[in-house]
Amino acid sequence: MQIEDYALIGDMQSAGLVARDGSIDWLCLPRFDSPSCFSALLGSERNGHWWIGPTGRPPATRRRYRPDTLILESEWDTPTGTVRVIDFMPPRDVNPDVVRIVEGVSGTVEVSTQLRVRFDYGRIVPWVRRSDGHLQAIGGPDSVWLHSPVPLKGGDYAHRATFQVKAGDRLPFVFTWHPSHQPMPTQIHCEDQLAETEALWAEWVAKCTYKGPYREAVIRSLITLKALTYGPTGGIVAAPTTSLPEDLGGVRNWDYRFCWLRDATMTLDALIGSGYLDEAAAWRAWLLRAIAGRPQDLQIMYSVAGERRLPELELEWLDGYEDSRPVRIGNNAVKQLQLDVYGEVMACLYSSRTSGLGADDRAWSIQRELLDYVEEHWDEPDEGLWEVRGPRRHFTHSKVMCWAAMDRAIRYVENFGRQGPVERWRELRETIHAEICAKAYDPVRNTFTQSYGSTELDASLLLMPIVGFLPVDDPRITGTVAAIEKELLSDGFVLRYPVAEDNDVDGLPGGEGAFLACSFWLVEVMARQGRKEEAAQLFERLLDLRNDVGLLAEEYDPRYGRLVGNFPQAFSHVPLVLAARALS
Repeated sequence: MQIEDYALIGDMQSAGLVARDGSIDWLCLPRFDSPSCFSALLGSERNGHWWIGPTGRPPATRRRYRPDTLILESEWDTPTGTVRVIDFMPPRDVNPDVVRIVEGVSGTVEVSTQLRVRFDYGRIVPWVRRSDGHLQAIGGPDSVWLHSPVPLKGGDYAHRATFQVKAGDRLPFVFTWHPSHQPMPTQIHCEDQLAETEALWAEWVAKCTYKGPYREAVIRSLITLKALTYGPTGGIVAAPTTSLPEDLGGVRNWDYRFCWLRDATMTLDALIGSGYLDEAAAWRAWLLRAIAGRPQDLQIMYSVAGERRLPELELEWLDGYEDSRPVRIGNNAVKQLQLDVYGEVMACLYSSRTSGLGADDRAWSIQRELLDYVEEHWDEPDEGLWEVRGPRRHFTHSKVMCWAAMDRAIRYVENFGRQGPVERWRELRETIHAEICAKAYDPVRNTFTQSYGSTELDASLLLMPIVGFLPVDDPRITGTVAAIEKELLSDGFVLRYPVAEDNDVDGLPGGEGAFLACSFWLVEVMARQGRKEEAAQLFERLLDLRNDVGLLAEEYDPRYGRLVGNFPQAFSHVPLVLAARALS
């Protein structure tokens, strides 16, 4: 299956990917970052999956989410009739459930199912037993139950069944995880949970304040972003997957099931601007818990509950998506210095306050500590926005966001009466601004550059007018935008930066596709420049890259005409929402 052949289901604590043929090929329980029990996405069916569909396993004729929900409906038209599978994960009480309801639409269809549970990322074959007509699989700390309306027969370390579905039939299958030392959970009532899940999503979507012409795309993106929020803590993961490659067959494969401060703040900008302050309050509470301590110990990412140790490991027993190895869990980028996150945190907290989120004295105290750190370290080189694994540099975007941290701190004092050394902050804000304009600007080419003294461009320069560093009509900004359009466009989409032959920038072999966020940034800047028609044309081209259920991966590779990278990616859906607002 191609990445775009998958749809997302989730319960705001974990998530699964359902393929077009009806197979759940990726599912981590009980959290986003837990070991997967279905890992066919990164290996083969031997690494775990759960398929339901017409015998012969054809792709679905059509798929959709029920309007304003994360409830997936897949339909197959066959020579003997039509059958539908409804997939969803109800918001949980205690234990996570995956519900699959097989519904006969017309005629009679022969349907088959196959279940292979493999714990610990496809490595552990569980012990399976039957109890009161249900299946239980146990492996170490994990246990799952399958409540099936039809008997399943075991063989070859899998369980299968074939059955007839007539028009009007509704057969519910429920897959439930729980710790193996605990007793069997209480079985849920599927139809009640379906109704409650649909009502919950509809109620949440009704709060959306966006009324522009791209409402369908915006709503689907907002639902996706909400699905990537870990309900118990308010943490927001970048994506629900690991190791989906940025370069097919290559090594640019990373684990994105963690909470990047940068990605989370951008996600909140999209949610706050669409009327969702509750998420901002929950995330601020998560942030204060996660970063509590010395500011020099701030990490660029944390787990959904705020854990700090995220060691990077390679899973040698998995072949990788389309032989893209290694398969990684954990992320060594957690150790990097990325100075831009301080600006993103300050900017997000400021926009939350201006949108109506109440004051929090503890939050301001921690912000003061972060500002002290920026004052002391803003002039150091870092790994930057793109988490390069090459040498540290004085990345322009990092410096711009240090400027933004000081700028928002000053606005806190001016607009909300907070106390702080505002004159010192003003002086530093001007110092940073002057240095960027002197060291990161190429007057010959009339463009800012990726880092001090470099000649390379970087799509993150498009954020300079968006964060307010310079007006969008400043000649240096118009020159930078023009240079990016000339040098970083690939098949009409924006690359992050040139991937040098000697890998001097990011320290990695191979190429990559167009990072979708960058193209949405260009849409927003074009709209701010008054180039609304050009912006709308690019925006609609980007919308056409979404799969049939409205989801985007991290990148689009024009070489193959395919989505690549982890999926679905918050960092793609966030700028979609922001660009739609700019166009409206």
